[in-house]
Amino acid sequence: MNKLVSIIVPCYNQAHFLDEALQSVLNQTYTNWECIIVNDGSPDDTKNVAEKWCEKDNRFKYLEKENGGLSSARNAGIKISEGEYILPLDADDIIDKSYLEKLVPELNRDTSLAIVSCYSKFFIKNTENIVKELKPKGSTYHFLLYVNQLVATSLFRKSCWEEVGGYDENMKTGFEDWEFWLAITKKGWTYKIIEEFLFFYRKAKKSMLVDTINNYFEDNKEYIFRKHKELYIEDFDNCMKVLFYHIKTHRTSEMKIKNSLAYKLSKLITKPFNFLKKP
Repeated sequence: MNKLVSIIVPCYNQAHFLDEALQSVLNQTYTNWECIIVNDGSPDDTKNVAEKWCEKDNRFKYLEKENGGLSSARNAGIKISEGEYILPLDADDIIDKSYLEKLVPELNRDTSLAIVSCYSKFFIKNTENIVKELKPKGSTYHFLLYVNQLVATSLFRKSCWEEVGGYDENMKTGFEDWEFWLAITKKGWTYKIIEEFLFFYRKAKKSMLVDTINNYFEDNKEYIFRKHKELYIEDFDNCMKVLFYHIKTHRTSEMKIKNSLAYKLSKLITKPFNFLKKP
């Protein structure tokens, strides 16, 4: 069955990468797709770049909206999509030319599958410069409770998006895809990993993921835990092990810093200044 796939490409300040992402879409050996480029109120050249691709191939479509964040942009694109299957693709990432050809048949064959993903390579500047490989595992929500096994660019059924009410637009600082996968799989749906490197993630010094890990990691994880608390209550013993492991790891790290020579020297150097501050 040659199902229509809707590829959703949100773009905010990434017009300089957009050509590479869209070229990887055009290169697909599976040809029954539409690609909706969502301009999320971007102040850069996103509109001009997108319109060029719409002129090149009528399977590319353009949607412009006020800035609302990644979840909002994805939801807006999916709302106007016509495909039975959805593939989110960030504007700075790349998919292998056989991505759809290899993943679409999995959803066609197994009606219990909601999501199909694959192995990923992280690159800097170009796909020849690979700095990390990701090999996710599992098939049910149990594997997603404490680590997000699925990259955002995973293929899923539009009906599942409808079933859970889309991406959570309250999550504006990352991990929205993790929460989305949990929302789907906790309803009994499963996912499958294709053990091939078909997705290329652009690793940058400044990115939403870097910002999330540095500034919002704990807050976003707490939000997920609370929103899906029934899953963590069900897995209470293991949940406690994980949480206290992180507490212990953090404490050990703090102790190492405090016992380091550099820390002791800095305390010694700043001590006279602390003395002067006293009334």
